[in-house]
Amino acid sequence: MHVLDRIERKVLLNASRKQVWEALTNAEHFGKWFGIALTGKTFKAGDAITAPITYPGYEHVIWRAKIERILPQTLFSFWWHPFAVDVGVDYDNETPTLVEFTIEDRAPGILLRVVESGFDNIPSARRQKAFKMNSRGWDEQMGNIENYLNNSRRT
Repeated sequence: MHVLDRIERKVLLNASRKQVWEALTNAEHFGKWFGIALTGKTFKAGDAITAPITYPGYEHVIWRAKIERILPQTLFSFWWHPFAVDVGVDYDNETPTLVEFTIEDRAPGILLRVVESGFDNIPSARRQKAFKMNSRGWDEQMGNIENYLNNSRRT
């Protein structure tokens, strides 16, 4: 596998497995920390989801994903087009990347791992930029879910 084919990030969360699972697989919770307007939506394997992105500077973008697998309290995955932010571009003819979240017990909390793979299938003209932007994005999103869980425990 090519080095630039996958991005992997991990974060140790000071939360219960149930709290982490809710933050990942309850669409409304996911949208809050990920920056997507998912109010009223649900995640179900096989379903395609579209919703406006709420992240500043990307409000013009519609998030599109196809839910792949939901293994209770273990794995949540979806397909999407990485860094698909140009309004005039139809990304549907590209092969999407697979995003897989896995959670495991790791005292004193829960280890959340995200792996996004399949960048080798992205057109070469935008592959490096998509990889770079999503690498940064996953760094930020790991912080976002950690902050979300820390803040939701206080309320």
